[in-house]
Amino acid sequence: MNPRKLTPSMSLLLAFEAAARHQSFTRAAHELSTTQSAISKQVQALEALIDVALFERTGRRIALTEVGAMYQRELSHHLAGVRNATLQAIAFRPGAGALHLAVLPIFGTKWLLPRLSDFYKRYGQVQVHIHSRVGHVDLERSGMDAYIAVGDGTWPGCRAHLLMDEHLVPIISPALQAGGPHAAPRDLARHLLLRVKARPENWTRWFAARGIPANQLRPGPDFELTSHLIQAVIAGIGVGLVPRDFVEEELRAGTVRIAMAGEMPDPLGYYLIYREDRAGYPPLAQFRDWVTAQAEIAAQAGV
Repeated sequence: MNPRKLTPSMSLLLAFEAAARHQSFTRAAHELSTTQSAISKQVQALEALIDVALFERTGRRIALTEVGAMYQRELSHHLAGVRNATLQAIAFRPGAGALHLAVLPIFGTKWLLPRLSDFYKRYGQVQVHIHSRVGHVDLERSGMDAYIAVGDGTWPGCRAHLLMDEHLVPIISPALQAGGPHAAPRDLARHLLLRVKARPENWTRWFAARGIPANQLRPGPDFELTSHLIQAVIAGIGVGLVPRDFVEEELRAGTVRIAMAGEMPDPLGYYLIYREDRAGYPPLAQFRDWVTAQAEIAAQAGV
């Protein structure tokens, strides 16, 4: 078979894909800034090249044939890949490009977003697209350039930069605190102990360090999001054990209080993670340098 039949020109493919998507030569022409006649001729040329009818024509109306629909599905996927690859190449121009970043929701809300305006002041042409994710992110398949997650710093095949250590504190609502004494850990153990689903062992560790076994605790409901757990504490459902950095605003507002002294350092921390082969991608490199500098400033300031 003539190889040319297997590699139609980009102009023919773009004309067909736009016409197939819009089901209209006129709308495809408007999108591609050309004429309806030009789109029609390009589609006819493509059909002649591969010797397959891609559209059924009834008067001025067109509809994809079964083969045309299959061709559109396959072609759309690959054209999107070409566009994405081109965008990635363009991103290597100084000061341009986009970064797709997966972030734990609580970290994004409480730590990253309040600081992000500073990034845009420095790198105004780089767009950071924030994607909320809980749990592991597959960087090869997810379309993400990097993600921020909790861990011990070990991600095979990836680079990891520590952004924030965890220091857990027990929090309680003012109303719940007013309901009885909270002078000793056993006083706290009588409440429902609200837990983050991914870290159910935290309360057990906190009480074990104070000599109280797990069988004397009142396990409460699990929450997938730390932000939901904090809201449950504010509502007086129970007590929570959360990173202090994420409740500073609530502590200042008085909607939660530290239930009792007893901050617990955690061996895990919040890391920026990306694949080794993406380290040179300019938007990622710029974001990495900026966010690690912000983390250092926050650590020195104790916030």
